[in-house]
Amino acid sequence: MPITQNGVELTVEISAKAAEKIKYFADKEGIMGDVGLRVAVKGGGCSGLTYDLTITDQERESDKIVEQYGVKVMVDKKSYIYLVGTQLDFSDGLNGKGFVFENPNAKKACGCGTSFAV
Repeated sequence: MPITQNGVELTVEISAKAAEKIKYFADKEGIMGDVGLRVAVKGGGCSGLTYDLTITDQERESDKIVEQYGVKVMVDKKSYIYLVGTQLDFSDGLNGKGFVFENPNAKKACGCGTSFAV
């Protein structure tokens, strides 16, 4: 079931920790004001599809945009169908640091978690 906020379907739900890290990386890149994360799906990886993340303050007209924890999550139309209901978190544990996806649309994923198949 899709996640909703104020009756609006969320494409990607981010955790407070992920939002904190996005703001940190934006600050390191000199992005001030509206901080955003562009989330896209591209062909590649050992499972066929891979996640592509870009810290940006540039919105595109066709983006689906949801704001959470002061961060705009921007998803293009093509990637949207692969990402509905996805949760994005940040892990800084001993097994590796980085963004972690929980995608209900993925039927299989590679061991490192960077690619998936539907």
